[in-house]
Amino acid sequence: MNAHKELRRNTIKALCNADVSERIFIEGKDVSLPETTIKNPTRPLRNLGGKRVSQRPILAFFAGNMHGRVRPKLLKYWGDKDGDMRIYGPLPKRVSQKMSYPDHMKSSKYCICPMGYEVNSPRIVEAIYYECVPVIIADNFALPFSEVLNWSAFSVIVAEKDIPRLKKILLEIPLKRYLVMQTNVKMLQKHFHWHFRPIRYDLFHMILHSIWLSRLNQVQVHESAQ
Repeated sequence: MNAHKELRRNTIKALCNADVSERIFIEGKDVSLPETTIKNPTRPLRNLGGKRVSQRPILAFFAGNMHGRVRPKLLKYWGDKDGDMRIYGPLPKRVSQKMSYPDHMKSSKYCICPMGYEVNSPRIVEAIYYECVPVIIADNFALPFSEVLNWSAFSVIVAEKDIPRLKKILLEIPLKRYLVMQTNVKMLQKHFHWHFRPIRYDLFHMILHSIWLSRLNQVQVHESAQ
């Protein structure tokens, strides 16, 4: 891209790794894509949904590989140290035999979504699918669809430096606010759904809308500069 300045100036980049610190993704011009894992292309919405709030006894859950700068720190402070904070590396067999990874998400109030090698994580969309409030830990992450979605209304953003205070931060969220966020997760879930054939307002159309809006903004900026 550095060798093609004209292309860089006039192209809208659509990236999952929307890391503003790397100076590749440009806020207001480029498009941040949600990262998703589709296990069954013919039935992409299978097994979605979660338990009601009264049946979510786990305060926070994370399980995954320990790569990047954030996850090892998360495990250092919270791994196997607190019954309310179910924080693991890869989900241990002794744990998964009793409760699967999706069931953990469906039984948790908050699902921790720390960055790995990149700022984005498929856990954000997984949390939304399982109606668990996402807790995003990734400094410099330009969140997807932020031009139309207010992420503070349905997720919690925690700075990487605040990982040692994670439980305190979550416990200080009033129940009323949590209930609103969890309701909002369920309401906007449709914007993150993949369908075998796209339907209005789903993930496919949200991505197209982001690209269209970015292009529209560029045209307006160009016209105002003339």
